[in-house]
Amino acid sequence: MSEDRWVIHLPVTAPDLLRARIFARTAARVLARLSARVEPGGVTVSAEDQQGVRHWVFCDRPLPGGARCGLPVDHTAPCTRRTPWLPRR
Repeated sequence: MSEDRWVIHLPVTAPDLLRARIFARTAARVLARLSARVEPGGVTVSAEDQQGVRHWVFCDRPLPGGARCGLPVDHTAPCTRRTPWLPRR
């Protein structure tokens, strides 16, 4: 029997898309340090009155070897395996 999973929807407001993405990235990274069940690659933001129109926060493109890009969605550098939501070693 599989374990049920629940998704937390936590409305937080920001004055614009850029700051919403910055806040969402920061929140995802902090929460990932507290729990291995946080999936930062799936984080999106939306306008308060258009919550069905979602904007990605992380690039999350697949990379060779099964890794995902952990850079912001609008990055200009090449995608990297480095995942910013994991603690640095």
